[in-house]
Amino acid sequence: MTATAPLRAAIVPVTPIEQNCTLIWCTATMKAAVIDPGGDLPKIHAAIAQAGVTVEKVLLTHGHIDHAGEAKPLAEALGVPIEGPHEDDRFWLARLADDGRNWGITGVPFEPDRWLADGDTVTVGDLTLDVYHTPGHTAGHVIFHHVPSKFAQVGDVLFQGSVGRTDLPQGNHKQLIESIVTKLWPLGDDTAFIPGHGRPSTFAHERAHNMFVSDRALSA
Repeated sequence: MTATAPLRAAIVPVTPIEQNCTLIWCTATMKAAVIDPGGDLPKIHAAIAQAGVTVEKVLLTHGHIDHAGEAKPLAEALGVPIEGPHEDDRFWLARLADDGRNWGITGVPFEPDRWLADGDTVTVGDLTLDVYHTPGHTAGHVIFHHVPSKFAQVGDVLFQGSVGRTDLPQGNHKQLIESIVTKLWPLGDDTAFIPGHGRPSTFAHERAHNMFVSDRALSA
């Protein structure tokens, strides 16, 4: 019989943009965090109930509307704090209401209870996740990495077969590639990740096949 994995994750696609809101939890304590609750709160509440977990915080990778639009209402409903993103995304969190109107998504501006910086850690039950500042898609983007599980939630930095867009305000393609190469790749090829959109993948797969950041593409 194999031991129960210390971390489990469930993807809850939300908003018309099909953003991967992610519920992660500590199997030892059944304490959980909701990462990037961009909208569709009834779906998120249903996922929490189905998993049978107690949410103790909301975590944010960055401040775009599809990731952060309903973070404040969810945190208030659950009575929990919001941690993240990096303070350089204050620009995006302040304009959530305007962006929500433009996209037809609920957007509630806020400031998190805790800004996150490179080298910080966040806890979920008995789990400790490392925080990496990964600018490029937005200036204040962060990712979360759980070393024992070889698992990362990378938001919109990296996707299966693609990378985050950099044509929005404060985006920087060169910086994004640098974040992937210097922050993500050192975490190990065997790291599995959930992106902000699309299917999960591994760093090994992306280094072999991703047209933007494969080893072959970067050496060309």
